[in-house]
Amino acid sequence: MQSLWRLSRVAFAGFFCGHLPMGASAVSTIPYKIAVLVFLENRAGEQLLLLRAKAPNLGSWSPIGGKLELHTGESPFECAVRETFEETGFKIGISDLHLFAMIAEKAYEGQSHWLLFLFRCRQPISHLPAAIDEGTFGFFNRSALEALPLPETDRTALWPIFDQYKNDFVAMRADCSPDRPLKIEIEQVVKTRK
Repeated sequence: MQSLWRLSRVAFAGFFCGHLPMGASAVSTIPYKIAVLVFLENRAGEQLLLLRAKAPNLGSWSPIGGKLELHTGESPFECAVRETFEETGFKIGISDLHLFAMIAEKAYEGQSHWLLFLFRCRQPISHLPAAIDEGTFGFFNRSALEALPLPETDRTALWPIFDQYKNDFVAMRADCSPDRPLKIEIEQVVKTRK
């Protein structure tokens, strides 16, 4: 029993460190990625979006963000601060962020699983950032988003989640398998006390 407990602890630790113990096999060959999305607004309440010039979501408008630097042990909050500065030049601190959602996406575009942390920045951004190699920026009011090319999961899930939970917190999972209809399940909701 003791050795079974030790093996399961090693396998669990190995999963998060990117490797499995000798003799263990992965259940899935699809990689698991951890990333953040940061929702920035200007003083007029318009959303800052990036027209992506690279995959994923090539040719679509989406919030800024990026993958955690797992090799440094970066937290989702640290990643959100770093990505905001790297992509927009806008300096924020951890206290400027509100984590409003966590979404586990299975088989996104059939390429990878994603664990996404969604943050709303409480500090308004003052100007439109210059274009970067990942794309160009634009400000849009919420109703204008409906006419933009958005990733389908953003249109059907991400923006409705933002609308409903931007001041609270929700944990969800989404089955994004390309051969099935998008299925989203709420796992937990925490309302902000007022």
